[in-house]
Amino acid sequence: MASSAADAPSTASGPLQFAASRRLGRARDALETWLEAERDQLPLWVPVMLGGGITAWLVLPDSGRWIAALLLLGALALFGVAVGRGGRAGRALTIVAVTAAIGLALIWWRAERVAAPVLAHPTVAAFEARVEAVAPLPARGLVRVRLAPLGNVGMPPHVRANIAEKDVPAGLAPGAVIRLRGWFMPPPEAAVPGAYDFARLAWFDRLGATGRAFAPVTLVSPGTSPGSALRARLSAHIQGEVAGGPGAIAAALATGDRGAIGDSDAEAMRRAGLAHLLSISGLHVTAVVGATMLIVLKLLALSPALALRLRLPLIAAGAGAIAAVGYTWLTGAEVPTIRSCVAALLVLLAIAIGREALTLRLVAAGALIVLVALPESLAGPSFQLSFAAVTAIIALHEHPKVRSWFSARGDGAARRLGRELLSLLLTGLVVEIALAPIALYHFHRSGVYGALANIVAIPLTTFVVMPAEALALVLDAAGLGAPFWWVVDHALRLLLWLAHVVADAPGASAALPAMPDDAFGLMVAGGLWIALWRTRWRRLGAVPLAIGAAWALATPAPDLLVTGDGEHLAIATPKGLALLRERAGDYTRMTLAENSGVTEEPLALADLAEARCSRDLCLADHRAGGRTWRIMATRSDNFVDYDELIRACTNADIVVSARGLPRACRPRWLRLDRQTLARTGGVAISLASGRIVTVRRPGAEQPWRDPPTIAPPRHRRQDARNRSNMRKPPPTRVRSIGSQNSADHRTKTEL
Repeated sequence: MASSAADAPSTASGPLQFAASRRLGRARDALETWLEAERDQLPLWVPVMLGGGITAWLVLPDSGRWIAALLLLGALALFGVAVGRGGRAGRALTIVAVTAAIGLALIWWRAERVAAPVLAHPTVAAFEARVEAVAPLPARGLVRVRLAPLGNVGMPPHVRANIAEKDVPAGLAPGAVIRLRGWFMPPPEAAVPGAYDFARLAWFDRLGATGRAFAPVTLVSPGTSPGSALRARLSAHIQGEVAGGPGAIAAALATGDRGAIGDSDAEAMRRAGLAHLLSISGLHVTAVVGATMLIVLKLLALSPALALRLRLPLIAAGAGAIAAVGYTWLTGAEVPTIRSCVAALLVLLAIAIGREALTLRLVAAGALIVLVALPESLAGPSFQLSFAAVTAIIALHEHPKVRSWFSARGDGAARRLGRELLSLLLTGLVVEIALAPIALYHFHRSGVYGALANIVAIPLTTFVVMPAEALALVLDAAGLGAPFWWVVDHALRLLLWLAHVVADAPGASAALPAMPDDAFGLMVAGGLWIALWRTRWRRLGAVPLAIGAAWALATPAPDLLVTGDGEHLAIATPKGLALLRERAGDYTRMTLAENSGVTEEPLALADLAEARCSRDLCLADHRAGGRTWRIMATRSDNFVDYDELIRACTNADIVVSARGLPRACRPRWLRLDRQTLARTGGVAISLASGRIVTVRRPGAEQPWRDPPTIAPPRHRRQDARNRSNMRKPPPTRVRSIGSQNSADHRTKTEL
């Protein structure tokens, strides 16, 4: 028995087993060798893995999958401990798994911690509230306030309201108590897939309702907020010295108050790739810190006693830190400014302890601090754009070849200037390439000539506008600031001229329809792989980057976009994007156009030959996927004869309605009425492939999707739509479906 068992082939050691073992050993050794070569880069992946856990919570739909992900990550961590055997690979796997699990748990805890009730339905409400924040918007003639309603008034703990400038009571400031009446609604989710999701932002900001106030707004008791009052006075002073668009830009550069910037100027800055100049971020904080350090250092150096006895750079760094914190407080402590302040403090700390200031480890430390404090900021464009830009700049200039190309060589002034301009241009191009996927993902548009525009705009802003504005503000105390305000005015006029010229140039911006989340994720992963590694294996990042870019570019624009309330329908036609309601608001028109990847002004569906519309209904024929689709949509709340409505539904492929339709309304393919859209949210449809993308995912448990609600007293409910639906008038026959302006002479069908 023993002899036969020993001779069994299954227990004999064959050459293939040895070969496999040797290959596995060589692979393990190669992995260890690579990690040893990249040991200085490994800490950079800690915030990336933390962000990976946060992303998993945002992407996975429900608590069951969140728990499963935590268990899986725990198993991976234990596996890394078990197989590590003192090598870097096992330790790296353990740290990656633990960090990702912390990120997932952190944002889950944060989402539960900020939980607050949301307004149940649109309503008119009257109440007293304490003012928490005031944000003037002069360009729109509004003042936006954040309020905390007082007493048991059936409103969420925090609401936001817009007040017309003419209705703003004197003395309105944080801490004041006001009495108002207005129209309020729950924070809206994304209107269509890929659009801005305000509901998520509002949830983490504990904002339960948003709306507008009616006149009059009464001040019950005044409030005081030194920071806010100083910011408002400073902004008003700047705009008093520099009029018009330049004054609005100057106020934004100094205080972060962008409310006075006109829509045309703001759009030009965005299309020209210069919008980053309007946000108080790294450029502004760096200028303030640098100027403070330079002034303090030069003034203290005038005293030989101080220069010989004290470490003046350390004192200057401390003064710069105080200036950074004070400037952040003055400008409202917005998230981008806080991130920039944290980064500046880390740089100053590195200077103080004698370490290299600008490194990727500094960026990683800043990202880690922000993600721990505000994990939800990872999903916002501000976090992604700012850290992507800084990472791209530092990674580029840390590359040995780039460093050797642009290092000082003792050349003449002309060669040195040319090298610096070339360095600036290369940096701008790399930053534009790094930011383009993020801009296209969030805004569906990216500036093409931004690198060229920034070659002029950044030096102009950093070395002319901001120093002149700072000197003007200081000298205004003695009434001597006028010459510097003249410099600020003309420099900003040049900046706005540059923005408008670049924005109006042919092909100034690239538009792209909403890209798949997976494509964006591949591009982000590929970019991080290229930026954070140093050996030749970094080139592998080009593979997911190229796949994601090709996927995004190959994704066709949807044929139909339907908003979550069913009120608006956009159809992509050969002539352009056509809207069901020609009187749709500017925001709705912009949202539908951006998510369709078009830059032209949308058309009215009723004006097209392939559509027949009345005041109440529209029928449109759309060619896609080798066939013609019949689309029917309601345009009003008028009631339609039941039998005729059912007949029209039967003859349509797709029916869209903001109202609830009877069960007997059965189109040939898809029905999107009020009940269906309440479950799906906004919908994007590609008819050729039959692909349907919805805002809401089935079973999603993110708290802002189905939040706890609070309803105001029933007698205050003023929802006109609910009242009209409850009081059903007798059925009326709808007018003929046909636009009087149409050149189509086909027989008009009546319902």
